Amino acid sequence: MYPPQPWDLRGQLYLSVFAVPRSALPALPGPLAAAVRPVPFGRRALVGAAWVRYEPGGVLHYRELLAAVLVHERLRPRVSITDIWVDSVESRDGGRELWGIPKDLADLSLRTAPGGDLVAAASIGPEPGARQAPIGSASFRAGPRLPGRWPTPMSVAQALGGAVVRTPVRGRAGLRLGSGTWRVEAGGPLGYLAGRRPLLTVALTDFRLRFGATAPAAATWP
Repeated sequence: MYPPQPWDLRGQLYLSVFAVPRSALPALPGPLAAAVRPVPFGRRALVGAAWVRYEPGGVLHYRELLAAVLVHERLRPRVSITDIWVDSVESRDGGRELWGIPKDLADLSLRTAPGGDLVAAASIGPEPGARQAPIGSASFRAGPRLPGRWPTPMSVAQALGGAVVRTPVRGRAGLRLGSGTWRVEAGGPLGYLAGRRPLLTVALTDFRLRFGATAPAAATWP
């Protein structure tokens, strides 16, 4: 069983931004494709790929790999998650049922060195005990830390039950510049990122965020 929304979460996030030909992007589900369009970056679109470690202190703690496209809905910026894996059944089920986020399970490894460098890898298998198929791996070298705590507002748009669900995300994080090297399996689910170099890599350190909206209170009679 998963917690009700909103989810208050904390942890570390390592993000790389790629420019990908729009023709190579994964297709969005029907209702979402009718509502949003990728934000154009020349003839390309911007895809963010991130490794996340959600740590104790939030409602759930687990690891995650995701890819999301920057889109707009009548010029309003949104983020749409196209591929995502977690190592928590609660996170998978909650993400799918609350917000339409297409989470699947995977084996995820995130190892952080004392200086902040990260080595990460993800793989999936069709059946328990079967040979694991790699999704990809990455390494991040930590760079300078920017002063202060930075706001991280966004709106996530997903398809759920034939409709579009728009989920607010609010939080703050430390911000650290860096560099990332990705090794993505060309024949895997993130194959559209294989061989591409990120335009930008940053780490959101010690983030705290609230994912989702508080349900309105039920009306009461005097």
